[in-house]
Amino acid sequence: MRRLFPPPPAAPRATPDAEPAAPGETADRAWSLAELADAYAYPPQTGPRAARSWLRANMVASLDGAAHHEGRSQPLSNDTDMRVFGVLRALADAVVVGAETVRKEGYRPARARPAFADRRAAAGQAPAPAIAVLSASLELDFSAPLFTEPRTPTLVLTGAGAPADRVHAAEAAGARVVFAGEGVGADPARVPELLAGHGHYRLLTEGGPWVLGEFAGAGVLDELCLSLSPRVTAGEAPRIMNGPALEVPADFTLESVLEEAGFLFTRYRRREG
Repeated sequence: MRRLFPPPPAAPRATPDAEPAAPGETADRAWSLAELADAYAYPPQTGPRAARSWLRANMVASLDGAAHHEGRSQPLSNDTDMRVFGVLRALADAVVVGAETVRKEGYRPARARPAFADRRAAAGQAPAPAIAVLSASLELDFSAPLFTEPRTPTLVLTGAGAPADRVHAAEAAGARVVFAGEGVGADPARVPELLAGHGHYRLLTEGGPWVLGEFAGAGVLDELCLSLSPRVTAGEAPRIMNGPALEVPADFTLESVLEEAGFLFTRYRRREG
């Protein structure tokens, strides 16, 4: 892996008349988990950002814009993309995901990873991130390990109008039901603040495309980590975001680009103001 942007600072000149040194660390090499964690660190929870959540998304897309192939993102991915995926999870307090993605991808509880134990403890985090599932109908398999075996209790985000019997089934399975709206489903604009109220400030959403589009439309998506896969799929797969068009396109600023084996690992931050 090598960093393409921002370019590393040049080493200082040996003497005032010497030629400028070549930029540092541009070689293609394996990055340690600690280096990746530093590269993807969340903004510090201090000053104006204290007690405020930060919602980042992690998605992979093909060169021709597909968010998945035959319903799954794995065919677009590679080992390094999955490594980045694991690091982003290991940094998060909670992973927010739509019910359809839970069903298609066979979601399981996030696991505690020894390599990140000290980092999470120092940040005051639980050993593993919680999974927070967005669902209006709550038509979920509450006998699945996601609900019966989590290291950190799974949350279900829905609206006050959700079916009462399904709410009871979720709670009976051990899930924490969070009402984020007065309708049937959760209001995406309220989700980050409510999760912060449960102690989850560093948020990661893994989609799917409709969920990601809703967060973008609500103006609460702070960051997008997009892996661009050097593969084409054609077909009719959706883009990484779906849903109603934004009235005014939202601007994001490029923060960093890493590259390995033709994959580009980009990181964009929502432009303020």
